Formats: sequence, C-alpha cells, structure tokens
Amino acid sequence: MAGERRSLIVVSNRGPVSYDRDAAGARVERRGGGGLVTALRGLVAHHDVTWIASAITEEDRRVAAEGGAGGVVLVAHDQSAYDGYYNTVANPLLWFAQHSLWPHESAPELDVATHRAWSEGYVRVNENFAAAVLAQLDQNPAATVFFHDYHLYLAPALVRAARPDAMLAHFVHIPWPGDWSVLPEAWRRAVHEGLLANDVVAFHTERWARSFRRSCDDVLGQGARPRVTHHPISIDVSEFEALAMSDEVCAHEAEIAAGRGEKLIVRVDRVDPAKNVVRGFHAFGLFLELHEEWRGRVSMLALLDPSRETIPQYAAYREAIAAAASAVNERFATDEWLPVDLRIADDFLQSVAAYKQYDVLLVNAVYDGMNLVAKEAPLVNARDGVLVLSENAGAYAELGEWAVGVNPFDLLGQAEALHEALSMPEAERARRARHLKAHVRANDVARWLRGMLADLDAAAA
Repeated sequence: MAGERRSLIVVSNRGPVSYDRDAAGARVERRGGGGLVTALRGLVAHHDVTWIASAITEEDRRVAAEGGAGGVVLVAHDQSAYDGYYNTVANPLLWFAQHSLWPHESAPELDVATHRAWSEGYVRVNENFAAAVLAQLDQNPAATVFFHDYHLYLAPALVRAARPDAMLAHFVHIPWPGDWSVLPEAWRRAVHEGLLANDVVAFHTERWARSFRRSCDDVLGQGARPRVTHHPISIDVSEFEALAMSDEVCAHEAEIAAGRGEKLIVRVDRVDPAKNVVRGFHAFGLFLELHEEWRGRVSMLALLDPSRETIPQYAAYREAIAAAASAVNERFATDEWLPVDLRIADDFLQSVAAYKQYDVLLVNAVYDGMNLVAKEAPLVNARDGVLVLSENAGAYAELGEWAVGVNPFDLLGQAEALHEALSMPEAERARRARHLKAHVRANDVARWLRGMLADLDAAAA
C-alpha cells in the first residue's frame, strides 16, 4: 500500500547531489538545487530509492565513470548531444511551448540545427536515460520507475518496449498547453506517446490534466489510456519554518526591515520570461501613475535568481527586466525614495527573509505549473501580507479563494490589484493570511507524495 516501503527508481535531469572540487583538489558533494529535489527527499527517507540523473559537472562525469555513489546513478552524455537536448529542445523549445511564450509570428524557427538537436540531442539523451533505467530494472525488476518533467518525455516508451510489465509513472511539473502545433507532427506524437507509455501520468492541477487528455485526443486521435491524475506539490513545512528562523535569514530580514518604507511589495522569481517580471514592473509603474497617494510610501523589492543565462532568450529577458525597472525609477524616484529595488543574485536566504517582510506578494506568472513562492512566502510572512496571484499559476486552484487574483496580461488589472491589496482592511488581511498558512500546513509535500504513491498502488491493482 502507499505506506509500505518500496523500491523506486527516480529519473530526472538533475539529481539530488552534484560534485565538484575544492581549492585543495578534494571532491566536494553539494545538495542539488531546485524544488524537485526538495520535494522528493521524503521518498529517499522512507523508501529504497535509486536516483538516475545527468552528470552535469566535470566531477559528476568522474563519479559517473566510477559507477555513481550513494544510490545516485549519474549518466554521462556526449556533450554535444546534451547541449542540443537541454539548450535547444528542452529549454527553450519545450519550456516556451508549454508556458505559451512563443510569439508565433516570429518564433520559433525550427531550422536544420533544431532538427539535429532533436534527433541527435533530445532523442539520444532520452535513450541514454532509458538504458540506465533498464540496467536498474535488470537488478530489481519489481522496482517502480518515477520519471519527472519535460526533459524525459521519450524515455518511458523506450522502457515500456523493453519491459512491458514494468510499473512506470511520470510527473509533469510545468503547464500542459492545449495547442502543440508549434512542434512538427512526429515530435508532438512522440511526446504524447512517450507519456502514454506510463501507468500513471500526473500534473499539479486538474486544469493541466484535463488539457493533457484533450491534447492526446487532438494529437493521437485518442484519449489518454493511463491513469491521469493531479496532485499539487508543496513544501516541507517544518523544514521551511525552521529555515525562516535561522540566524542567516534573520540577518537578511534585519537589513530589509531597516531599509523598507511604510509598505513593501515583494516578488521572488527566476529570471525567466514565464515569470512575467517585465509586465509586473509595467503594472507597478501604472499603479504609481494612477494612485499618486502611494508615491513615496510603497516600494517593490524584486529578488530574482539568474537562470539559463547561456540561452539567448533568457539573456535578452534579463536586459528587458533591468530596462523596465530603470524606467519606473527614472519616472518616479526621488532623493528619498526608490520605487523598485531590483536585485539579481542567487541568494535564497535573502528571499526567505523578504517573505517575512512583505505587505503584498506579487506572483503574476504568465503560466506556471504550480509556483511554490505562493506557498513558501505566506507560510512564514509576519505582516498579514496579501497575495496577488496570477490565475494562470497552478497555485491559484488551491489559493485563489484567499488571494487577489489577476490576469497576467492585464496591466490595469494588476495595477488595481496592487491598490486593492495595499488598501485592504487589517481584519481582512489577517483572515486571508490565516487561511493561506493553514492550507499550506495541511497540504504539505508529504501529502503530495502520498497521493502519487496511492496512484501507483491503484494502477498496479
């Protein structure tokens, strides 16, 4: 049953650890980044887990040649193949397609290099992952295979062909669009057939699961055959609350508190077009234009984590972010007041500190599979802060009742939402904040894991 210890093979592009060398030349093990690793740590604690992931660093590749370590199998891909797989197909092609970011009148253009990246990169790397999974199944045929995300859409079908009786599941952590016509027919069929080879396909929300069922019918002329479910991912509540009270976070919080004004709007994101940062700055500028009474009283602290900076679209978006922030400051700043405080750095502890200090949290993603910022921040906020949340974020299905919802494309709507949030009576702010905290505590990452394992039990039965 879902509570029994079981054998699992977890498969994802990035693994739970990464390796490097320190100044003395000794091997250093670092915890892998990203929400996926955090979410799946509970599996490692309570089940017999072998984790298969790509060897990213040079030291990872040495560990891969040694056969892996500590239950982690690192797959060393040809560097050119990995570059095409990751930097051309997975990001940005699939990522942009699934977040509906392509401006179809001008992009993408699937040229010879893109087709080569698919056949010699994305296909090849998925074949490598499938081979690694099959090698583990040879050692443990009863293990359940748990694939993750858009990097590995083809691997399940390859494993299924070789092991018809294997138990396979795939969790898609990003949105599922209704229209896949941006991909050539053979590619979109391969994506859908790969996922349909699983016993369970799961998403964060019913919206994305429903869209998947519909696109299976559109692309393949059939509905989804496996068990298609949805389970909203969350966070480890006790761990996150402890982190928020750590000395490092409290030191950052003291700095933010000393520099803040009467009201503080916070946004915490990666530098990613899907996060809608530029429109957020435009909306804040419009808010200041329409509501002069807030000038000098409220600032926006934008803490952004650099992301995929070698990919041209991301580098260009970083420049657009800086320009949009500068435009607001040039128009409205005074000697005593800076409207937008933009900080681009990999500093998660500073972000957690900002979570505790916001009066308004802006999450206006274009589309998002979930968006854990919308859960992390209300959990530890100490000011009865108001959540302004995109209706296209997966978190909206859970939290929308206690948030101020916005259409991420509607600048006026976002500007007025900021005004509503800042002007909200204290009792209503407190009521909403109380419900947000209670919901996150009751629906933590452990519940997400239990749901996924129960789906596997049901599929096996």
